Amino acid sequence: MTVIGCGYLGATHATCMAELGHEVLGLDTDPEKTAALAEGRPPFYEPDLAEMLDRNTRSGRLRFTSSYAEAAEFGQLHFLAVGTPQRPDGAADLRQLESAVSLLAPHLRRPCVLVGKSTVPVGTAALLTTTLRGLAPVGARASLAWSPEFLREGHAVEDTLRPDRLVFGRSDGDGRSLAALREVYVALITAGIPVVETDLATAELIKTAANSFLATKISFINAMAEVCEAAGGDVWQLAEALAYDSRIGGQFLRPGLGFGGGCLPKDIRGFVARAHELGAGRALGFLREVDGVNDRRRVRMVELAERACGGALAGRRIGVWGAAFKPGTDDIRDSPALAVAVALRERGADVVVYDPRAMDNARKAFPYLEYADSAAAAAGGTDALLHLTEWQEFGEVDPAGLADRVRAPRLIDGRSGLDLDRWRRAGWTCDVLGHGPVEVDRSESRIPDATS
Repeated sequence: MTVIGCGYLGATHATCMAELGHEVLGLDTDPEKTAALAEGRPPFYEPDLAEMLDRNTRSGRLRFTSSYAEAAEFGQLHFLAVGTPQRPDGAADLRQLESAVSLLAPHLRRPCVLVGKSTVPVGTAALLTTTLRGLAPVGARASLAWSPEFLREGHAVEDTLRPDRLVFGRSDGDGRSLAALREVYVALITAGIPVVETDLATAELIKTAANSFLATKISFINAMAEVCEAAGGDVWQLAEALAYDSRIGGQFLRPGLGFGGGCLPKDIRGFVARAHELGAGRALGFLREVDGVNDRRRVRMVELAERACGGALAGRRIGVWGAAFKPGTDDIRDSPALAVAVALRERGADVVVYDPRAMDNARKAFPYLEYADSAAAAAGGTDALLHLTEWQEFGEVDPAGLADRVRAPRLIDGRSGLDLDRWRRAGWTCDVLGHGPVEVDRSESRIPDATS
């Protein structure tokens, strides 16, 4: 098989397919990327991936190329894993995907199956099928299926090898695609992973619907935090009570700074844009407010920092713990932590950032911010310290030892991930995004883990 596009999704998928025992050729048009991957070096951080990539490139099961002709000659099955970034109008930009099919198809001279993995607006697979059959010498014997990915960054290897479900979308009567996908994933299916067999449109919708639901749940509890702040309620006790309801559950009910990354924000905006194109825009109108709630959490974090600094940020030094949009990755796309850091700087604060994994990416994207080489260094001399990405390392810092290094021991926890009772005993004034100044210990909260 081949994997077309070796970014985060493609490199992970190619490596895991080789780990399952398949012969895999990864294709990317960036020669520096393919060279690094061929040497066993992924161009991004993902737990367990580097070791697995190195093992499979050394074994010969996994190779990389920049040649579409070579890929067409090699593969019976071609996974499409190129990016679908957001356009300025919110819709998905499909140019990379369309280009990949257009460049591969003219080389397809024997029966094969293309399988879409990228997140796309509904109707994309049908359009690509027309392109494929119009350009491929093999004609209708080149079929297209859709099997969306459901990877969580920081857990992508596990989610590929032990997914919650597999979705196989194919055209009516296309038994060849279904048989090919079942053969690829036979080990997972034998292990009991559920399989949803459906049509192309439904397969495309499943991915965007899943991400929209998760985003909605995250924004719902943050909307409740807004109400609790106004009414004097306790959002954590509210969330705990909701979590006991079996119809609701506790995952993703942790109030905080909200979601970011390259999937949820992009996908809900693209879903809204596509729904309007289909004449069903009113059905997804609520997703605009989901997005709005998420953005307001960032604004509120800046307001808390300003309040902690006496109402003015100009000339204040603010330490920011976190640059990645979530722990377990070096991805800074639409990072809430960096959005807050930039907003603080725009209001006149001196901002210093530290992240265990995302420093290089943050420096490239935001060179005008200051960066530290440790959590302690980022806190040094600050008027306020903000916890914005929930890395385990930050929870292990000794607040008593840190108190001597700061100008003022003020902590604002944007992720509700620190033992604030411990910090308060060490002399820190603590705020938590979502329920104002902390007066009680929240360590007894039984809300299930909601990392995404």
